[in-house]
Amino acid sequence: MKMTGTKKVNRKTGQGATRKATRAEKKRNPSAWLNRILILIAVGAVLTVAARGFVALNAIPVEHIIVAGKLEHTKTTALEDRVRPALVGGFLNADIEHIREQLESLPWVHEASVRRRWPNALELHIIEQRPIARWGDDGFLNHEGLVFHSIGDDKKWRTLPLLRGPEGTASVLTRTYQQLIEVLAPYDLPIEELAIDNRGQVEAILEGGLILVMGSEDHLERLRRFVAIYKADLAARASDIQRVDLRYQNGLAVAYREPAQIAER
Repeated sequence: MKMTGTKKVNRKTGQGATRKATRAEKKRNPSAWLNRILILIAVGAVLTVAARGFVALNAIPVEHIIVAGKLEHTKTTALEDRVRPALVGGFLNADIEHIREQLESLPWVHEASVRRRWPNALELHIIEQRPIARWGDDGFLNHEGLVFHSIGDDKKWRTLPLLRGPEGTASVLTRTYQQLIEVLAPYDLPIEELAIDNRGQVEAILEGGLILVMGSEDHLERLRRFVAIYKADLAARASDIQRVDLRYQNGLAVAYREPAQIAER
């Protein structure tokens, strides 16, 4: 005999559970939306405050300009005049690099650095040019062989040696000058003028008018040969010598002044 079992399912019970879950979700949903709204409001408030703060910072004016560095030829007012047009946009919008370029365009400013100092100041650090010689009729050479021009006639620098040459030869002639003064200094032979022509020929005029023709190469070696012979033979008659040609391989040629010139001196 076969036994057949029948399982009854309570559909009403299943349907009731589903309806209860749906009702629970509906009860929770308003709370979730409220949380989202509150978060959005908070984010908006933070962004508003941040935006207002940013606008406020941008609106801060530069009220102080601090100048550091030893100034001998550059007036503080000249520095301020170059800086102020770039400060119209406020403390944070000031273009530091542009300000630096404007400062270094001044005649006696060799190097400038600019930085912000909170809350409303700009600090300028200035290094002025250090001239080692005059260049041409109205210029100067600094220690790096760069040409700069001064406004007005500063008599203080008129005693500097004069260097002359075609455009683009300043750095080469500066290096030559620095080598020459190092060799000549122990013999008390200061250079009054140093010139280079279009062919690269260098000529020096020493204090007292003695002319050294040095050619276009081996300047240092030729000058050392000159000082050796000068110390041994020429120093005693230095005031009588007009010109010394150093362009010889193993010696030099000395031209003396005419008797009338010697008498006049």
